[in-house]
Amino acid sequence: MDSVNLEVLRQAVAWSAAGVPVTLATVVRTWGSSPRPEGALLAIAGDGRLVGSVSGGCIEDDLLDRLRNERPKRPEHVTYGITAEQTRRFGLPCGGKLELVLEPVGADNRLAEVLAGIERGEMVARRLDLASGAVDLLADVPDSAVVFDGRTLVAAFGPRWRMLIIGAGQLSRYLAEFALALDYQVTISEPREEYRESWAVPGASVTIEMPDDAVIALRPDRRTVIIGATHDPKLDDLALIDALKTNAFYIGAIGSRANSERRRERLKLFDLTDADVDRLLGPVGLPLGSRTPPEIALAILADVTARRNGVRLIAADARPESVDDACPTLA
Repeated sequence: MDSVNLEVLRQAVAWSAAGVPVTLATVVRTWGSSPRPEGALLAIAGDGRLVGSVSGGCIEDDLLDRLRNERPKRPEHVTYGITAEQTRRFGLPCGGKLELVLEPVGADNRLAEVLAGIERGEMVARRLDLASGAVDLLADVPDSAVVFDGRTLVAAFGPRWRMLIIGAGQLSRYLAEFALALDYQVTISEPREEYRESWAVPGASVTIEMPDDAVIALRPDRRTVIIGATHDPKLDDLALIDALKTNAFYIGAIGSRANSERRRERLKLFDLTDADVDRLLGPVGLPLGSRTPPEIALAILADVTARRNGVRLIAADARPESVDDACPTLA
């Protein structure tokens, strides 16, 4: 999960265990351009300390003032940015709007259990009933970060997003650096010694396993991205054959359109259905006209990010389809 949210959970658990009153704020809905995504967390201690973020700072200041006067006794649903005046006051860009749930963290908050599940590499769903403040954990974890119906809040938590890159070439170096900056846990599968000798990206782990073994060892899940980046079918295809049998979120491979079509035909010769092969993204990345390794890496991470955020892009110019993403002038 997002390392900022993980820090928030850890601090909230520590404060609560020490007897410090804690209010947990969760972003549950956003419209237009909002500073933080749905599922973002902020924990505010009774003495005014805070960790995490739900905006650029103005909303945090307002929440501190609100909680300084009266801390909620049960969960509350609050909205910022309804009017142009609020938008200006709280610094929401481009007419943005966001909704929060403020939760007084009680004795039965079950946040420690959520943390334990994350550390075991599990996905965990935590359900909060706003009327009673009751919390329970669910086995069925939603695909989205939060599900909110006005009465209950279900928040999904889990391990950090992971990226497996096949090959330790120049493109992979930029992919790894960009992915690390976006808080991915990055692994490089590189069985070729000559490529490993020149690899130097701090924070990215390297395995000498063959790509298919690396995929199996990774146990891909809905927070896993797998990119074939060698141009060598003997390596990329090995990884893709096993990756396409998993529920990895994003599976792609570099190559021209012609080579990508030939790869799909090769993959159909293995124990893969047409539906499996259709999941392969190739040529991988947004059509940015990329030519250099950093540009190609940018195109790949941009596509992954857009899909993670549920944004559909027009292939011709990569503009958002929705007019909601435009930046209106405030009245």
